Formats: sequence, C-alpha cells, structure tokens
Amino acid sequence: MEIRHFRYFLAVARHGHFTRAAEQLGIAPPTLSRQIQDMERELGVRLFERSQREVSLTAAGQALLTEAEQAVQQFDAAQLGAQRAGRGDSGRIELGYVASAAYSGTLQQQVSRFAQACPGIQLNIREVPMLDLPSLVEEGQLDLAYLRSPMELSQTLNAIALHQEGFVLALPASSRLNELKTIPASRLVDETFILPEQISGTLAIASQGSFTPRLGPQPGSLVAVLTLVSLDQGVAVVPASVVQRISLPQVNYRPIADAQASSWLSLVHRRFEKSPAVLRYIEGVRQGAE
Repeated sequence: MEIRHFRYFLAVARHGHFTRAAEQLGIAPPTLSRQIQDMERELGVRLFERSQREVSLTAAGQALLTEAEQAVQQFDAAQLGAQRAGRGDSGRIELGYVASAAYSGTLQQQVSRFAQACPGIQLNIREVPMLDLPSLVEEGQLDLAYLRSPMELSQTLNAIALHQEGFVLALPASSRLNELKTIPASRLVDETFILPEQISGTLAIASQGSFTPRLGPQPGSLVAVLTLVSLDQGVAVVPASVVQRISLPQVNYRPIADAQASSWLSLVHRRFEKSPAVLRYIEGVRQGAE
C-alpha cells in the first residue's frame, strides 16, 4: 500500500460516503471504490460495511483509523520538514565569532535580522579564538565565522567584507603619552606592544613610525589585552570601536596621528557551501553589505 491509500481510506471514513469522499479527493467514485477494495484485498479484511446510502467502519476499519491518521500526519510532517530544509527555512547553523564582531554591533545586527527572517533555523553561536576560526569552518565544525581581516585564508574559503574601522592606541594611565591628545606613531618607538589577535594594526603603526616594534605577550581576547595595558605592561593598538565598548580602570585611549591603517570584519564561509540554511544566511549578509 501507498500513503494515498490511507488518504482515501480516511476520506471515506470521515464522510461515510464514497461519492462525497471522491469529490473531496478529486477522483471519480468508481476509482475510489476500487482503491478501497485493493486495500481490503491486500489486508485480507473488510474495512467498511456498505449500504446504498452510506458506509460505516467495520471493527477492522475502526482499528486502522487511528494508525492511518498517524501515518498520514507523520508523512505530511516529514514532507514539510524536507521542503522547509530544502528552502532554507529550517536547519541549524554553527556560528563562530571574534569578540570585536560583538563590540562593533555587527554580530548582533545580522544575527537578529536573520533570526526574524528565519525563525525555524537554530543558531548555535560561540566566541572562538580568531586564529582557530578559518580551520574550524574549513573542517566543518563551524559553518560561518566572523573574524577580523586582513587575514590569509585557504582557497576553499571565501570572505565577505563588512564593517571597516581604524585603530586607536590603548595606554596605561601612568604613561606620559596621556599628556598628548593625538599620538604620533614615531613616539611609540620605545613602547612594548601588547598584541591583540589581529596584529596587522600594530605592524602598520610601527611601519608608519619607521621602527621595529617591541612585541609583548599576545594574551587572546581584547579584554585580556586591555587588562595587561591597565597593569602597565605595555600599550596596544586596538580597533576604534573598543573605545565605546570596553572601559577598564587605568586604561586611556588616544587617536594615532595620520594613521592610515584599518581593519574590517569579515564573514567567512566555505566557497562551495551546499546547506540551504547557511546559504540563506550568506545571502542575507551579502544583501546587507551592498
């Protein structure tokens, strides 16, 4: 038997009449009658007692009724689930991010917009050390990752450029440089640089000041970087959005004179992504970035 046989059986059981059931199903009454007879023949039992005016369920038909309803409901649910997944309306996305994606507000904006558009898709979101993000996407442990560019990526990955911003200098409160409103890059020649995960800004500012930077520890998150600054362990070149987002005791921020260096957030994904849910997220980000 096929699922259509259960639909035919249920229609006759509900209407108690072959002609009315056939009208609902959009088939001819003789065709419906033959389909029910085929079911009865295959099962080896009579499902209906027939009279000239109506039909009623036999004991065997009554026993089949609940099971047939469940079978049709489960089939419809499975079909709907497959269709929704194929359209990208359901599924799950593993999303990793670097902390500055949250500080800039980009992460919140894009996740909120996607969640409203696709409530049936589950988003599992977690902060991950930036250097780990590309490999996790490439290996399939993450589907998408927000990281800070520029960053060299495998040819199997693609990056969508998002929010761009410059850098500022984070200073310990004890530093004499706090006397200046704007810090010339050349004045940093004798400083120790606490390194954030993205070190391109540090290197660019040192190049601008024509010196080789004295590199200190690279503790991980921006909060960890700024904590070492607050403990007078050095200075740090950090994204400008940090000024509004992270305030720690004994840390001051200053612009860097004539700084041309910048970085930007990127959404990294597999170049040949196949998941409809992930592709839908990517498309939403692309449209917002245009």
